[in-house]
Formats: sequence, structure tokens, C-alpha cells
Amino acid sequence: MKKSEIKAVAKALDQAERTHERIPMMAQSHPGMTFEESYEVQSAWTEIKLKAGREIRGRKIGLTSSAMQQAVGIDTPDCGVLFDDMFFEDGAVVPKDRFIEPRIEAEVAFIMGKPLKGPGVTIYDVLDATDYVVPSLEILDTRIMRNDPKGKHKRTIVDTIADNAGNAGIVTGGRPTRPNEIDLRWVGAIVSRNAKIEETGLGAGVLNHPANGIVWLCNHRLARFDDGLEAGQTVLSGSFIRPLDATHGSTIVADFGSFGTVSVYFE
Repeated sequence: MKKSEIKAVAKALDQAERTHERIPMMAQSHPGMTFEESYEVQSAWTEIKLKAGREIRGRKIGLTSSAMQQAVGIDTPDCGVLFDDMFFEDGAVVPKDRFIEPRIEAEVAFIMGKPLKGPGVTIYDVLDATDYVVPSLEILDTRIMRNDPKGKHKRTIVDTIADNAGNAGIVTGGRPTRPNEIDLRWVGAIVSRNAKIEETGLGAGVLNHPANGIVWLCNHRLARFDDGLEAGQTVLSGSFIRPLDATHGSTIVADFGSFGTVSVYFE
């Protein structure tokens, strides 16, 4: 793709987010778009947001489970950017016109206490650099069509990556905990929608340990651009449940047991 095409797709994504009118899948508008080109689109969209006054507050990691990777035909996670206007407090009410078609995932959020930069980052480095971890809900949304009306194209990984890895918001709650005080592989959540249990999962579903997602992020994505994580930033480590539709009137609660709960209501 030409630089002009990459910028045009990023501009279209930004407009789609504001107008709630989705753009076509990349297989329709840009056949042959590569994995790396999709990250270039994401970066171009990030620049648009920064110029508009947004601030980067962290990162998100997605597609960390084998099942989700197989579903989109890849063998690696993906990542996106968390901006300052994406953060919601526990129990927040999300206005009905905020998102297009939101979905929810349950995750462990890492709040960094020290800078972290690859290559060579290990899981022990991640845990040492983390100030605390908290239960979280990631709000997903899609600015690119999820379904082709004519049925000729399927949404692929390049759509997801270009679309900021599907990220739209984050809700944090629960009990802030030092990472050495809890076995994150055994952190689990019972996720309900309007008091009906819909999903359950364990932290080990995320690359065998939620911190491994951050190892991948630092060593395999950020290090390529001489970039890293900063103290105070939040990192969503990856979901251990399938995405759950957050329809209008839904109250989503994730019960992490002794780790606490986190909830959000969608008008």
C-alpha cells in the first residue's frame, strides 16, 4: 500500500468511529493488505488521535488464546493503543451513543511501576516492573464491518489490527494487588450479563500466564520501533473469555473472587 492509501484508511477509521458508519473490510477495499501494513494503518490512526489532543495511556494485547488465533488463522497475538478517553471507572454507565456494537472481554490489567523495554524482556522483568494488577473489562468495538452483506468476504486479522485491535474502552475495578501476591495463572472470572452467567475463564488461558502477553508486546512489537512501556501506563494482557455482546440495557459484571469485581452498564 502507498503511504497515501494508509493515511486514507486511517482517516476513514477515525470518521467511522465518530459517525458510527462502518467502513468495508480490507479484503474489499484493499485486497492483499499485509500484516505489517495493517499496523501502519493503526499507527497512522494513532497519529490522527494524538493531533486531536488524545494521550496514550497504555496498550492492549489481543488474540492471546489458541482458540482465538485459530479462528483468524494466525499464530501470534496482536496489539493496540489505549488512549485517555477510553478509561471508565468501575460501575460506569456507558451512554448508548458512545459505541457502535460493543462487546466485552474479561482480563487482568497491569499498571506499570517502572519503564519496560525489549528486546530480552522476561516474565520476571514484567512482574518486577509492574506496580499492581487489577481486574478489568475490555470494551471492544469495530469500525470495520463485522459481516459482509453480500457474503463474499470474511473479516481477517488485518481488519482487526488496523482497527486498533478492536479496542474501544477499558473498565477497571476490584482490588489492586501486587503481582507477587497472587498466582495470575489461577486468577479466574465469572462473567454475567443481567445476572445470568455467560462466561468463565482462567488467567492461564492467556499464553499460560497473563504476563507472557506483555513479554511478547515488548520483545516482538515495541522493540522493533525502539519503543517500550512507561511507568504509570496500563496494559490489558489479553482476554480469557470469548467476547460477550454488550447490548443496550446490559449490566456486565465480572467476579474475580478474592481479586474483586468489576462492572459496567450500557444504556
